[in-house]
Amino acid sequence: MTSSRRRFLRGMGGVALALPCFESLAQGQQVAASNALRMAHFYVPIGVVRRGFFPGEADDVIPEGNLGNVMKSLGEQNPHHSAQPLAELTPTMQPLEDVKQHLNLITGMDRTFQQGTDVHAQCASCYLSSAKPYTVQGSAWPLDRTLDHVVADQVGSSTPFRTLEFSCNSHRDNKESIYFDNISWYGTGHLAPSIRDPRKMYRRLFSTQEIDRYRDVTSLVLEDARSLQRELGRSDRDKFAEYFESIRAIESQMEKLESMKAELSQVGFEEPAEAYMPRGDYIRLMGDLMIAALQSGLTRVATFMVGPERWDTPYMFDGLFDKPRSHHQMSHNQTKMIDDLLKVDRFHVEQYAYLVRRMQSIRESDGTSLLDNTLFTYGSGLGDGSTHQYNDLPIIMAGGGKRVRTGQHINMPEGSPLANLWLTQARLMGLNMDAFADSTGLISDVLA
Repeated sequence: MTSSRRRFLRGMGGVALALPCFESLAQGQQVAASNALRMAHFYVPIGVVRRGFFPGEADDVIPEGNLGNVMKSLGEQNPHHSAQPLAELTPTMQPLEDVKQHLNLITGMDRTFQQGTDVHAQCASCYLSSAKPYTVQGSAWPLDRTLDHVVADQVGSSTPFRTLEFSCNSHRDNKESIYFDNISWYGTGHLAPSIRDPRKMYRRLFSTQEIDRYRDVTSLVLEDARSLQRELGRSDRDKFAEYFESIRAIESQMEKLESMKAELSQVGFEEPAEAYMPRGDYIRLMGDLMIAALQSGLTRVATFMVGPERWDTPYMFDGLFDKPRSHHQMSHNQTKMIDDLLKVDRFHVEQYAYLVRRMQSIRESDGTSLLDNTLFTYGSGLGDGSTHQYNDLPIIMAGGGKRVRTGQHINMPEGSPLANLWLTQARLMGLNMDAFADSTGLISDVLA
């Protein structure tokens, strides 16, 4: 397979376009090795409106937090721990209805807030580290090396990119510190910078020179690809066509974005605060790039931050409102803006659902899906944006295939640290570790 890829990439003039793994070209190698488990985290800022997201809390005005009315939906059969089939989805989670058999809703996961730092800064920057409070020297935050880099230390050496960090923050004002806008950290005080611009990410993934020198990357490689296609079986030819069609679609979106920027520059007004692309299109484009990287083996570990914490510059949530809105400001007026906030929460779940379905539709060389071979987690560092609670966080984990039991609502005992899930994911990714941050054990209900 390696020699075939090298032959395919030869003479591409500075463009490095990675391919999926094809069973036809395995030549005796173990196909399963090409479908190694990946891990991706989809982070939503400022928590959620609990009554729309959590089962059993539809009638609550003041969030009850961990255990609260969640137990109503589980029949109160076990006040400490429950794992039951994921039944009717709440309004915010409804966009996931057609893929709920591939999900686990995990409630009751908590984090400990370290006094003395901003709530929003800590909830984002420490989300994937969950260090024990006051144990990290020289830092006001309980911020340590995050889970993505801990996992990549073991699984990232065989991929071109150990990790990839995506951000959908299109703001240019940079009014807040880096702690509000990043969930991936090499270690305390050492940021793993995320990429916000889809064109920049595209160039990073698929080009070693400026992509503006090429109108269409696929046009450059398809001639060489014809010889490769002759060696592929029918299913792999279909896979090959599917992959390049997805790359063409991304390129087309890139060209539309570039054209829009050029047209706006001639009008003579400053760039507005919201993204040029409709907000949903922008998030999905970045998501498509992440999926292409995971599918092709460019990386096995990715983080995806939908938006920054506590950033009052408004976004234009196209299709939801007729003017730009600040998610953070709305969260502090929840009683007056409850309907608008519920729309934003559902909008974010719709983007996650789109990516889950995309992963499920992509077939790998052994017939499994990309989703079967990915742990794809939706989550936020706050359980509720209006009250800034750090307990009972909104967590959904999709994928994992036969390695994971899915289709469940798992309600954890009160006080269960979020790091228990991170430890469980690390073990699924092949790490032989007994603890991560403030973990107290594995989530056994997740393991098949």
